[in-house]
Amino acid sequence: MGMTRKNMFLEIVSPEATLFSGDVTSVTVPGVNGEFQMLENHAPIVSLLQAGNVKVKGNITIEEAFEDKFSKGKNGETVLSILSGTVEMKDNKIIVLAD
Repeated sequence: MGMTRKNMFLEIVSPEATLFSGDVTSVTVPGVNGEFQMLENHAPIVSLLQAGNVKVKGNITIEEAFEDKFSKGKNGETVLSILSGTVEMKDNKIIVLAD
Protein backbone atom coordinates (compact mmCIF):
# COMPACT_ATOMS: atom_id res chain seq x y z
CA MET A 1 0.00 0.00 0.00
CA GLY A 2 0.97 3.64 -0.29
CA MET A 3 2.80 3.08 -3.56
CA THR A 4 2.56 6.09 -5.81
CA ARG A 5 1.53 5.37 -9.36
CA LYS A 6 4.23 5.80 -11.93
CA ASN A 7 1.80 7.10 -14.51
CA MET A 8 -1.11 9.43 -14.15
CA PHE A 9 -4.41 7.58 -14.44
CA LEU A 10 -7.57 9.26 -15.69
CA GLU A 11 -11.15 8.11 -15.43
CA ILE A 12 -13.93 10.10 -17.11
CA VAL A 13 -17.33 9.04 -15.82
CA SER A 14 -20.68 10.24 -17.14
CA PRO A 15 -24.12 9.33 -15.78
CA GLU A 16 -24.41 6.74 -18.55
CA ALA A 17 -21.00 5.10 -18.52
CA THR A 18 -17.28 5.32 -17.94
CA LEU A 19 -16.24 7.12 -21.11
CA PHE A 20 -12.52 6.70 -20.66
CA SER A 21 -10.04 5.13 -18.29
CA GLY A 22 -6.34 4.84 -18.82
CA ASP A 23 -2.92 6.38 -18.38
CA VAL A 24 -2.45 9.95 -19.58
CA THR A 25 0.33 12.56 -19.53
CA SER A 26 -1.80 15.64 -18.87
CA VAL A 27 -5.41 16.68 -18.32
CA THR A 28 -6.77 20.19 -18.75
CA VAL A 29 -10.22 20.92 -17.34
CA PRO A 30 -12.65 23.88 -17.40
CA GLY A 31 -12.60 24.85 -13.72
CA VAL A 32 -15.12 27.38 -12.45
CA ASN A 33 -12.22 29.81 -11.89
CA GLY A 34 -10.70 29.14 -15.30
CA GLU A 35 -9.04 26.36 -17.19
CA PHE A 36 -6.27 24.49 -15.41
CA GLN A 37 -3.92 21.66 -16.20
CA MET A 38 -2.87 18.72 -14.08
CA LEU A 39 0.39 16.90 -14.68
CA GLU A 40 1.94 13.92 -12.92
CA ASN A 41 2.31 14.37 -9.15
CA HIS A 42 -0.05 17.35 -9.01
CA ALA A 43 -1.16 18.21 -5.49
CA PRO A 44 -4.46 16.66 -4.39
CA ILE A 45 -7.37 18.75 -5.64
CA VAL A 46 -11.13 18.70 -5.84
CA SER A 47 -12.79 21.27 -8.09
CA LEU A 48 -16.12 22.04 -9.70
CA LEU A 49 -16.15 22.18 -13.48
CA GLN A 50 -18.18 24.40 -15.77
CA ALA A 51 -19.16 24.02 -19.41
CA GLY A 52 -16.10 23.61 -21.58
CA ASN A 53 -13.57 21.09 -22.81
CA VAL A 54 -11.66 18.40 -20.98
CA LYS A 55 -8.39 18.06 -22.92
CA VAL A 56 -6.38 14.89 -22.50
CA LYS A 57 -2.86 14.19 -23.71
CA GLY A 58 -1.14 10.84 -23.91
CA ASN A 59 -1.46 7.64 -25.87
CA ILE A 60 -5.26 7.66 -25.72
CA THR A 61 -7.54 4.87 -26.89
CA ILE A 62 -11.26 5.62 -26.83
CA GLU A 63 -13.74 2.75 -26.87
CA GLU A 64 -15.65 2.60 -30.14
CA ALA A 65 -18.99 3.14 -28.40
CA PHE A 66 -17.84 6.54 -27.12
CA GLU A 67 -15.70 7.75 -30.03
CA ASP A 68 -18.41 10.16 -31.18
CA LYS A 69 -18.24 12.02 -27.84
CA PHE A 70 -14.57 12.91 -28.29
CA SER A 71 -12.78 15.04 -30.85
CA LYS A 72 -9.16 15.85 -31.66
CA GLY A 73 -7.81 19.21 -30.51
CA LYS A 74 -5.45 21.35 -32.54
CA ASN A 75 -2.48 20.32 -30.40
CA GLY A 76 -3.20 16.64 -30.87
CA GLU A 77 -5.03 16.28 -27.59
CA THR A 78 -8.25 14.32 -27.19
CA VAL A 79 -11.15 16.62 -26.33
CA LEU A 80 -14.44 15.96 -24.55
CA SER A 81 -17.04 18.71 -24.23
CA ILE A 82 -18.88 18.81 -20.91
CA LEU A 83 -21.68 20.94 -19.48
CA SER A 84 -20.60 20.67 -15.85
CA GLY A 85 -18.99 18.27 -13.45
CA THR A 86 -16.30 17.78 -10.85
CA VAL A 87 -12.68 16.70 -10.91
CA GLU A 88 -10.75 15.01 -8.15
CA MET A 89 -7.04 14.26 -8.25
CA LYS A 90 -5.23 12.25 -5.64
CA ASP A 91 -2.12 10.06 -5.82
CA ASN A 92 -1.81 10.51 -9.60
CA LYS A 93 -5.38 9.35 -10.17
CA ILE A 94 -7.81 11.80 -11.70
CA ILE A 95 -11.54 11.22 -11.73
CA VAL A 96 -13.68 13.51 -13.85
CA LEU A 97 -17.42 13.23 -13.21
CA ALA A 98 -18.94 14.81 -16.29
CA ASP A 99 -22.45 15.84 -17.22
